[in-house]
Amino acid sequence: MGLRDEVQVDIAAAFDTDLADAVTDFDLLREVPGGYDPATGTTGTTTESYAGRGVFGMFSRDEVDDVHIFATDIKLLLLQSELPATPKVGDKIDSPDQRVEGVMQDPAAATWTLVLRRT
Repeated sequence: MGLRDEVQVDIAAAFDTDLADAVTDFDLLREVPGGYDPATGTTGTTTESYAGRGVFGMFSRDEVDDVHIFATDIKLLLLQSELPATPKVGDKIDSPDQRVEGVMQDPAAATWTLVLRRT
């Protein structure tokens, strides 16, 4: 078992035990091109939904730079192994309705940290 696997197992265990009160379920929503409508000549959009869970929090004063991260932004920490898609800027989190403004990965590639901004 590599470092990444060990980190994910440890964090998943913490999500189930010590951090269980802080962990929140959410849906990551992504708009993707839908089917082509020949009657109108347009392509609609459809929404893909990916279930996940993570810990919502705030950024520290040192992390806020008022360029990429604002004091009002929300931090979401989640395990990569528990989300079936790679988060992208522009995705939305429905709990509450927030837009992904930044995606960061830890050095072990075990967790995502998302920068969320209210829409």
